[in-house]
Amino acid sequence: MDVPLWLALLCIGVLGVKLIRPPWWLIAALLLGGYLLADSLLASVIDNFVK
Repeated sequence: MDVPLWLALLCIGVLGVKLIRPPWWLIAALLLGGYLLADSLLASVIDNFVK
């Protein structure tokens, strides 16, 4: 069964929010920070570190 990555991440995110119940400002900060970091010069450094 092939599940798209965006669907798997969406399901995990929804379950995480329902089970852990973090504040909404923390969710927004993580999403915005990840988006900004992925488009920065540090993205290549993080990519090499993750691999």
